[in-house]
Amino acid sequence: MALSKLNFNSLNLTPVAGKGIGFDSGADDLEASFSGGAMVFIKKLTADGSGTTLSFVHGSSDVVLDSTYKEYVFIFKDIHHSEADRNLNFNLSIDSGSNYNVAKTTTFFYATHSEDDGGGAIEYRTGTDLAQGTGIQPMMQGIKGDNDSSGAGYMHLFNPGSTTFVKHFLCTNTLMQDNTLTQNTYIGGYGNTTSAVDAIQFSVNSGNIDAGTITLYGIN
Repeated sequence: MALSKLNFNSLNLTPVAGKGIGFDSGADDLEASFSGGAMVFIKKLTADGSGTTLSFVHGSSDVVLDSTYKEYVFIFKDIHHSEADRNLNFNLSIDSGSNYNVAKTTTFFYATHSEDDGGGAIEYRTGTDLAQGTGIQPMMQGIKGDNDSSGAGYMHLFNPGSTTFVKHFLCTNTLMQDNTLTQNTYIGGYGNTTSAVDAIQFSVNSGNIDAGTITLYGIN
């Protein structure tokens, strides 16, 4: 039997991206079928140094943050502050951003490693977690203020439109920390409310958010 050589550049996988292989309706042949969720772009916010917060409010400026999707993802790119040693934080709202004060119970731990190959550590931060706290939850701590310094990461918010369950979230970030080291932070927890969460605000503890983007996606 002769073997045919396949030209990789001639393959067009776009029509079946995000699909798997399954039986057709007659169970006598194979076809591409949906096997998982797709990320749907909703909104990108860009910091320009003019403010301390970036907020996503359902129904405002084309933002969707309700029961349309069961999972939302926020992607942070090159978050840079106007001052040294500043934090990026978040809070949740159930009243379209009039108040960001949802009670949260969270965990916070991080790993660090410095540029001089010292300081490698993994630590749980008891002073950075919350136990039914309504204030901000830190996500990135101590971002260095140098021009080339920034932080990046992502956050998953699960089923914020539910009126039955609490609102779970997971965050993973990496940043150049003020002590010239890399810091990887891991935050998990839940907003302790059965009301629908319809807004989220990201903020800096001092100064302005000079640069960076936060992009919101819905997961089908």
